[in-house]
Amino acid sequence: MCDICIEDVPGSEVTKMDCGHCYCNNCWTEHFIVKINEGQSKRIRCMAHKCYAICDEVIVRNLVSRRHPDLAEKFDRFLLESYIDDNKMVKWCPSTPHCGNAIRVEDDEFCEVECSCGSQFCFSCLSEAHSPCSCLMWELWTKKCRDESETVNWITVHTKPCPKCHKPVEKNGGCNLVSCICGQAFCWLCGGATGRDHTWSHISGHSCGRYKEDGEKNAERAKRDLYRYMHYHNRYKAHTDSFKLESNLKETIREKVSNSEKKDLRLRDFSWVTNGLYRLFRSRRVLSYSYPFAFYMFGDDLFKDEMTKEEREIKQHLFEDQQQQLEANVEKLSKFIEEPFDQFEEDKLMETRMQVINLSVIIDNLCKKMYECIENDLLGSLQFGIHSIAPYQSKGIERAVELSVCWSTKANKTEKCPTPEYHTSGGIAEPSGSGSS
Repeated sequence: MCDICIEDVPGSEVTKMDCGHCYCNNCWTEHFIVKINEGQSKRIRCMAHKCYAICDEVIVRNLVSRRHPDLAEKFDRFLLESYIDDNKMVKWCPSTPHCGNAIRVEDDEFCEVECSCGSQFCFSCLSEAHSPCSCLMWELWTKKCRDESETVNWITVHTKPCPKCHKPVEKNGGCNLVSCICGQAFCWLCGGATGRDHTWSHISGHSCGRYKEDGEKNAERAKRDLYRYMHYHNRYKAHTDSFKLESNLKETIREKVSNSEKKDLRLRDFSWVTNGLYRLFRSRRVLSYSYPFAFYMFGDDLFKDEMTKEEREIKQHLFEDQQQQLEANVEKLSKFIEEPFDQFEEDKLMETRMQVINLSVIIDNLCKKMYECIENDLLGSLQFGIHSIAPYQSKGIERAVELSVCWSTKANKTEKCPTPEYHTSGGIAEPSGSGSS
């Protein structure tokens, strides 16, 4: 007899849990249905009073699937979500709309991966792939690009508030007597209200007081910070835009290769073109994200107390030398990739081929050196190691390992596979979009 429903049931219709409690399948099923609808999965407890034993997941699924197959699928989904929540090496792909894939990494969570849906992302913070920026740097940079803080800085630098209505007023002439649209006249030098009559040496009803040192310093600081931000942002955006334009070259390159293969040439292998193109994509991404990295690495936001001014200058020169070398060679490679090589004579074609191959090797080595510099000389020397970056991948961001759950049903008994299955489709990913401006 079942102690829950107080009914006599045959032995084939009862189930005993590991804790020893035995009830009829109908009561177990109703208990499981309630718990699943509450969002529980692997933590469903035995329904005996004051029993805290966890029910076997296979038994739960087997009983529920007999009456509610759709609820059993919901239970599987909860199990997977629970597994992912408890395992820092497994995460959902952040694609929008969501592709439904869960991604697993083997060793280091600070890496960049590509889902089979084509989305490339940082496994640690789930934003777009952003190395050599650390996750914190990238979070701060995207926020800085999104909000209006730099617009506020521009207003601080180029305008002054009216002393009457307090709206920002921009000076459009050489005279220091400025009029607001509300009718108030004021002195541009000190911001104080004045009369409207003036000569070149005197403004009626006004005499500039003491030098407003703090205000002047704040304005100069805002101006300097704005120009510094614009320097890094403009270069970041330039390489991001170049990446997007160069990504459109894939079809053009295929056509050029097809045209060249139709010619009677000694050169039959044109893989150097596509290899050079993907080297260009990868190095362009590195260059693009190297500017937000430099903005924070050598600024006052994150590492002001970690380096002296002299140390910062030495490290900045070291990094910028490598950055400039990489930039120069990337532009050379871009030029050769865009050449109409399908129209070249054979000698010039062979020369272009060697240039592309050599530049690809040089650029790959320069990227490796830049990452080594960042990891060892810049971030590695810091006292607080909270700025880990994804390692450089010479072959590009690799296709990720995807997680799936496997079930088998035999003779009304559902058995969970001993381990989840992990699948990888391998291969080198074509580039996805880069960055936001």
